[in-house]
Amino acid sequence: MTETKLDTASAKPPGTTSGPGLLGRWGAFMAGRTRAVIGIWLLVLIALGAAAPSVFTSLAGAGWQANGSESVRARELAQQHFGGNSSAAVQVVIHSDTATIGDPAMVRVVEQATAVFAGDERIGQVIAPQPGFTISPDGHTGIVIAGANASTDDMVKAVDEHKAALTALSKDGIEVYPTGASALWSDFNVANHDAMIQAEMLSWPVTLAIMVLAFGSLVAAGLPLLLTLAGLVASAGGLVLLNQITPISVWAMNFAMMFALALGIDYALFLVARFRDALARTGDPRAAVAETMDTAGKAVLLSGLTVLVSLSAVLIVPAPAVRTMAVGIMLAVVFVLAATLTLLPAVLGALGTKINAAALPYARRQQHRSPVFARWGQILHKHPWPFAAVALAILIGLAAPVFGLKTAMPSIAVVPTDAPVRQGYELIAEQMGPGAPGMLSIITPTADAAATETIARASDGIVMLTPPQPAVDGADLVMMQAMPAVDPSAPRMAEILDRLRADLPADAVVGGAAAENLDLQQALDDYLPIVVAIILVLGFVLLLIALQAPLIAALGTLVSLLSTAAAFGVAKLIFQDGHGAELLGFTSQGFLDGWGPVFFFAMIFAIAMDYTVFLLATAKEHYERTGDPHAALLDGIAHSGRVIFAAAAVMVAVFFTFALADPLPPKEMGIILGVAVLLDALLVRLVLLPVILRLTGHAAWWSPAWLTRVLPTISFAHH
Repeated sequence: MTETKLDTASAKPPGTTSGPGLLGRWGAFMAGRTRAVIGIWLLVLIALGAAAPSVFTSLAGAGWQANGSESVRARELAQQHFGGNSSAAVQVVIHSDTATIGDPAMVRVVEQATAVFAGDERIGQVIAPQPGFTISPDGHTGIVIAGANASTDDMVKAVDEHKAALTALSKDGIEVYPTGASALWSDFNVANHDAMIQAEMLSWPVTLAIMVLAFGSLVAAGLPLLLTLAGLVASAGGLVLLNQITPISVWAMNFAMMFALALGIDYALFLVARFRDALARTGDPRAAVAETMDTAGKAVLLSGLTVLVSLSAVLIVPAPAVRTMAVGIMLAVVFVLAATLTLLPAVLGALGTKINAAALPYARRQQHRSPVFARWGQILHKHPWPFAAVALAILIGLAAPVFGLKTAMPSIAVVPTDAPVRQGYELIAEQMGPGAPGMLSIITPTADAAATETIARASDGIVMLTPPQPAVDGADLVMMQAMPAVDPSAPRMAEILDRLRADLPADAVVGGAAAENLDLQQALDDYLPIVVAIILVLGFVLLLIALQAPLIAALGTLVSLLSTAAAFGVAKLIFQDGHGAELLGFTSQGFLDGWGPVFFFAMIFAIAMDYTVFLLATAKEHYERTGDPHAALLDGIAHSGRVIFAAAAVMVAVFFTFALADPLPPKEMGIILGVAVLLDALLVRLVLLPVILRLTGHAAWWSPAWLTRVLPTISFAHH
């Protein structure tokens, strides 16, 4: 195919300026002050590292709520006026196959369970099992309710501290299980933490092996891991300190660990590979660092900004846990980026040729311009359409199921079957009905009590209603507990809640753990299109500023959506439809966890744009030097292909280790992100984007004169 010839005057052909740019000078400055830079980082790591070990015990355990929602208002009213009998209350299930609640042995256990909470200021009113409400019809199961007199985060910590003493009461044929929302998050956070640590331990040796194969040198391979470790320690300590100001979810560190490892290695891989090439040509470590930072350093900085911008869009979602997960990753990215742009150039300048120490034989013959990827680029240049058609067919085919994707907040199935909270939950459902674990709290003014009771009793889907209970502090309010006919995770639960809210008097509020989950799900659904739009717009703007070319910036942003949609299509097939569930060791819930689309979209898009910047920045560098789009395509993929492939292999290895986790959310995260990276690297970055560069030619790098004047001047060529 003959390329269309366009006016290249505004496409910014080879520049005539001399000397390194700002980042190049910065890199040389760092390389000339190795001891000072390392000394400062040691001080930072010692200061933040002192707080880091407490990261999993000090961070918040709850936060899964939609701030400002009706269910959160109901919980606050319950804690203020009804002794803490809210969704955050601790429910202690006491069961015996032989004895009933009134028997002396069971009474003694109830008293012992009540005594466990004595003196704990976080606990409000403790209510013994009540007939017709918290005692099963056969009398063999009763529930002690320990009211919440603290935040949801503190209630999770209260369960952490007391659940061992409570479960220790199980003996002589009597079973005791703490359950309820606070106990759910307590048990799940423990299971999630163990799974994350196990996955991290598995991923490190696999990552090191991939790095050694990619670099061919133990020293070069070890550098990214050490830098990533520094970023992890700093971010862990930073999260602990930030938690003193505002509650930070423990999930923030879980995600930060995973993302820092993947992204830190990604950045270091790009810089170290470029440094070795520059060093081989110049023989001067400081000059090589300057060239590395002037070229690859710009791409890394822009990539880091793209990741931060993508994740910042999640901050608008009014859910503390979701927001702080984004904050955790952003903090990790900031520290990893800081280490990559300061500590790494300093260490590279000090190491010089020692970067190739302990090299494998083949590494001495390795070139930065990969002949393999150069040949691949030439094949794509000669035959763009067949490869593009195959890549598009695969991506569109995998993305098609996404239109049937269903989301909901996690069910009890996300915790192991032997977890006390699940055993207690299942006992309540078995003894009192499927809707008993998801009781709805109705709080209404005393004047509306009779009308509220009548409407609630007649509401379709409500099978039991407790009599109105007056506020313990004398407030002009009453509370009723309504039992739905279905399990809290059943699709019909949303209909029951919506109908009840619509029919009740205007001043009545409906809450409870199931209502909070549904309100959060609604908030996530409402904010998803806004988050997606913000990420797409900001991603395009950053690419436009970086590349100074509107067409390739727009196309680069749009193709990033393909791998994202395909990853969610695969997620629908696996986690909703259950394909491969037995192989992966989980039971399908029939939906994807509700926070997945918002959060995973931001993460996947950030990673996709990361590779986009690496490839297009390299191509732009060669276009600036030659003004030839053919050379830009071939040299772009030849110089970045191996790095993208190796970085993707590391990320896939890191993410897929989380597929081995027992809890479902880490498994979802690992598989969805792993599939996204695999598809993005192989089909989008190494096929579709090069084909787009081939088909658009000069037009890919063209920019109107007015836009050129408006945008800041950014060049990727080192002069």
